[in-house]
Amino acid sequence: MKIIVTGGAGFIGSNFVHYVYRERPDWHITVLDALTYAGNRANLEGLDPSRVTFIEGNITDAELVDKLVAEHDAVVHYAAESHNDNSLKNPRPFLDTNIIGTYTILEAVRKHGKRLHHISTDEVYGDLELDDPNRFTENTPYNPSSPYSSTKAGSDLLVRAWVRSFGVQATISNCSNNYGPYQHVEKFIPRQVTEILEGRRPKLYGTGENVRDWIHTEDHSSAVLTILEKGAIGETYLIGADGEKDNKSVVELILTEMGKGADEYDHVNDRPGHDMRYAIDSTKLRTELGWMPKFTDFEAGLKSTIDWYTANESWWKPQKAETEAKYAK
Repeated sequence: MKIIVTGGAGFIGSNFVHYVYRERPDWHITVLDALTYAGNRANLEGLDPSRVTFIEGNITDAELVDKLVAEHDAVVHYAAESHNDNSLKNPRPFLDTNIIGTYTILEAVRKHGKRLHHISTDEVYGDLELDDPNRFTENTPYNPSSPYSSTKAGSDLLVRAWVRSFGVQATISNCSNNYGPYQHVEKFIPRQVTEILEGRRPKLYGTGENVRDWIHTEDHSSAVLTILEKGAIGETYLIGADGEKDNKSVVELILTEMGKGADEYDHVNDRPGHDMRYAIDSTKLRTELGWMPKFTDFEAGLKSTIDWYTANESWWKPQKAETEAKYAK
């Protein structure tokens, strides 16, 4: 197999590249990444260049995308603008990458008859009440809250339309919040960890009651590979590992694990439109494709993630100052 991984120098994409590199030694992986602030060549260090090719380029570049798709068997489409706060400040890049970029890829796989797996988010479904016993399923209506989630919802609908109208060989997955190594320090868990490592108190939006359904990025990678190889064309699969935790508990767990008092953090004003709760029901993926998560102990996964950031200061330090300056502004 020769596959393209768009956004393969980003957090979740690079973890998938490492996973496939290890699990499918006879595959060749081409990473296409625009290297915006969230992409980092260092995320791909240590991989044999005869098995992994890196191309710096944008998924909205139709000529480049067409040429690459023609030469490969499948596309795994991770590339996206994905930060809610950024989408509230400037929605335009989210429209360009998430909508136009996905359209560009769809036209290329349509033209050349290639397989596509499209990575999406559970945020397309909006949110759930804290006391709601239900979880998101593949049949939950879309109800996005932010410019980010609405553009991801739009990209999902484009994929579905290209499957139905043009017979494109595509599948979709919607996943809950990933955590693990190589995640940009603007994101929730690495931001708290690196704040503590630099001697500052973490900050928590609002009361911190917001619930996220956490999954280790290794489990996400194994699920995506399972869908790529076994998924039914035109189907959507939800990826989750039963990891519901409220943000307050996560911050307190991080502080405790790092030898601080559980209350050594500050509350800040909540962000506009902050979704209350996400929760994934991954029954379809487990029963139809036989996938199961391995990292079901969140505290153990969190500890290994903290250890990675503690040991890899040279990786996150360059992006930290710029990120904190943005938040301060």
